[in-house]
Amino acid sequence: MTMNVLVIGGTRFIGAHAVRHLHEAGAAVTVLHRGTSTNPILPAVEHVTDPGAAYPVTAFPAAVRRDWDVVVHMVAMGEADAEAAVRTFSGRAGRLVLVSSSDVYRAYGRLTKAEPGPPEPVPLTEEAPLRSVLYPYRGMEAQLGAYAHDYEKILAERAVQGAAGLDWTILRLAKVYGPEDNGDLASVHGFAAVPHWRWSHGHVRNVSAAVASAARHPSARNAVFNVGEAHTPSMGERLARLPARRGDLPTPPPFDYAQDFIIDTSKIRRQLGHTDLLDEHSAMSGLVA
Repeated sequence: MTMNVLVIGGTRFIGAHAVRHLHEAGAAVTVLHRGTSTNPILPAVEHVTDPGAAYPVTAFPAAVRRDWDVVVHMVAMGEADAEAAVRTFSGRAGRLVLVSSSDVYRAYGRLTKAEPGPPEPVPLTEEAPLRSVLYPYRGMEAQLGAYAHDYEKILAERAVQGAAGLDWTILRLAKVYGPEDNGDLASVHGFAAVPHWRWSHGHVRNVSAAVASAARHPSARNAVFNVGEAHTPSMGERLARLPARRGDLPTPPPFDYAQDFIIDTSKIRRQLGHTDLLDEHSAMSGLVA
């Protein structure tokens, strides 16, 4: 039987790749978006466009307020948009898949010095403590966009997990890279001055395949999964495989680099049978080449 899937915000980067994976797996996919962008990798799927499908998505057009097997929310940034999705799809969707971030972990607060204390042990499993200091990007609206003011994936997760009559899946992503975003690997080259430090990454094709696997797999119901590479090298180890850059080393952010930021992604591989499409080492080197 064909699975009917709604993807909210599926025209860019991870979302577009996830739509492609779902379509290739035989799902009937509908994408809700603003209609302001196109993507050549998108297959022939149904599109519903609405100006309200922008951060935060707090209202949904009538065309998508119907029954779905799964709703995949790529762009729920905080409490308001997650609660809106819960209100709209409770009783209509079999499951809501929320794409979250590994920045929910307390280790991220230790890293950024927002939460003083000793480094958290790594790798971080899905049971690792979460941050107590909320809104990690407030004050960075000029660099990141207006959404940064209310961005808080912890609150988005709580809204979804507390929903009555709506099953859920939460995916906490590592730092994603690929040709369409972070293609210059700034998230690696920018930390050349701290070669010992480790930060989990994931190629967009591998991460989006995990999103599609979680959407399709019944064992993902009411569960949290970390998504990213299976092994996290140090920045020095990554850079040793990449072409050298000339000039002075960039100054990294004023973080506490005693805190590695490594997530354990074994659960999604073990429970859902997820396997990477690309070898992460080769993918990162190949992107630069």
